[in-house]
Amino acid sequence: MSASGSKSVPSVGFLTVQEFTDLGLIGGYLILNAVGRPLEFHCTAPVRPNRAQEILYGPTLAPFLYGEQIGQTLVAKGKSRPMFVCTDVEPVLSTREFVSAPVVLIAEGSEEANGQHRLDAARVTTPVPMSRKLLRFQLASHQAAIAEDHARDRDKVVEQWQPHANAMDLLEPFGRLREAIEEAQRGAARA
Repeated sequence: MSASGSKSVPSVGFLTVQEFTDLGLIGGYLILNAVGRPLEFHCTAPVRPNRAQEILYGPTLAPFLYGEQIGQTLVAKGKSRPMFVCTDVEPVLSTREFVSAPVVLIAEGSEEANGQHRLDAARVTTPVPMSRKLLRFQLASHQAAIAEDHARDRDKVVEQWQPHANAMDLLEPFGRLREAIEEAQRGAARA
């Protein structure tokens, strides 16, 4: 799905990975304009590591699968270049190593009593290496985080999103994206 002239419209990417027991990992990428209308949707075929990859990659398997194999592939398919890419799955942050747009983990906007933000609402389905440190910040009404290695992305994301913050909830598109992935899989199964 693609809209004509979408390159000049401010947009945000939404990237998630779902784990299906019988299929493996399936990634989905939805690009919305700044008011939440779809510009593009892409999803991957199922990705399942073999036993040799599980052994050889060890703790680097999740960043490889989520970032390099799935995330990089999906973002490269996009014709629109978003201001930044949001994810609700922590290992997808590894995508940032392969794309020019900032990649931001988005979660609910609650705070703990001591003022620290919690990212509990983010879906962590696969363990990530202990070396990943997150830089947490507030993005409109949501908690957000980026990989500490890309700390400069924080100010860029906040500045770019500020004029659009009241136009769209950054968590809502993940529900649409997961439903679209499931529908694409049902369609493929019927074919």
